[in-house]
Amino acid sequence: MSVVIVGAGYAGTIAANRLKKKSPDVEITVVNPRSEFIERVRLHEEIAGTGAAATPLTSILSDGISLRTGSVRKVGDGAVTLDDGETLSYEYLFLAVGSTVTPIPGSTPVGTWEGAREARERLAALPDGGTVTVIGGGLTGIETASELAEARPDLEVCLVADTVGGSLSAGAQQRVRKALERLNVTIVSGSVAEVEPGPGGVVRLESGAELASDLTLWAVVSGIPDLAARSGLTVNGEGRAVVDGYLRSVDDERIFVVGDCAAVPGARLCCATASPQGAHAGDTLARILAGKQPKPYSMGYTGQALSLGRKNGLVQASSRDDQVRRLYVGGRIAAISKEYISRYAKFGSRTATYFWLPGKGA
Repeated sequence: MSVVIVGAGYAGTIAANRLKKKSPDVEITVVNPRSEFIERVRLHEEIAGTGAAATPLTSILSDGISLRTGSVRKVGDGAVTLDDGETLSYEYLFLAVGSTVTPIPGSTPVGTWEGAREARERLAALPDGGTVTVIGGGLTGIETASELAEARPDLEVCLVADTVGGSLSAGAQQRVRKALERLNVTIVSGSVAEVEPGPGGVVRLESGAELASDLTLWAVVSGIPDLAARSGLTVNGEGRAVVDGYLRSVDDERIFVVGDCAAVPGARLCCATASPQGAHAGDTLARILAGKQPKPYSMGYTGQALSLGRKNGLVQASSRDDQVRRLYVGGRIAAISKEYISRYAKFGSRTATYFWLPGKGA
């Protein structure tokens, strides 16, 4: 029995390790563009030089799982075609390619490993008084601006967004704004129209305003890799592969789709979604191979967590269907909580041990 898993993020690694633990005789090959496991929740730390986001996949994947470094051109009909022309046959496939980032020209993406490494090098070269602009008011943008402002107080850090912390409750948004202000982050409301990169660069807003920016960072997740679409699988308007209640492609029951690239109703793009999906899909295939009836996927959220530097953070409570509540916790205890949440996500990928709440009404 051969299984190929495309993608080695949170969803792909936990699926591989979970399946290997429950079905040790299955031959599993993981295909990934690089030989490292990237903790996307730590990319802002990688940029600021306050933490490391990469770990060799050899220390994440269980013994007996093969790793093939490369990019995939197409999947389907029992074969994975790599960019170099090589093909890998499979009896079951897991598609776990995550989400992608398409930065505005002139900016550097913070949501990819390559972008984070480039941003780190360019940040290190900035002299005192240099200017950094972070575009995007979601959790990634907030964490990036906070981390940079705390790590490099000699720089002028600006956060540009229409809304800051829009996924949080009103009280939590105010808490985030105050934390950014304490770190001397300038918040500019608006949308970016154009970026002139490099030292002495400029960020032009749609309003016509201009901001000096030696380094401009794009902190917006803006799409899904088109592998599912170009392989002929049914996708939704966002490019996410449409799946059934067991996380299998509606076009082929041999293909499981997990993580950001799966069109699961109500699913948010985050590791808190990817890990349960990967684990459940691994369990489902193990049950099928053992001749047992698979169980439908169900998952409920508990909230959102973000860091505001190394000693501050915020944890926002939510209902299982991801509706935010008024309750939130800030400060040092929230920073510690965010750190342990990040560690647990990596622990789950490495050990295949992961627990989650069932969805509302399950």
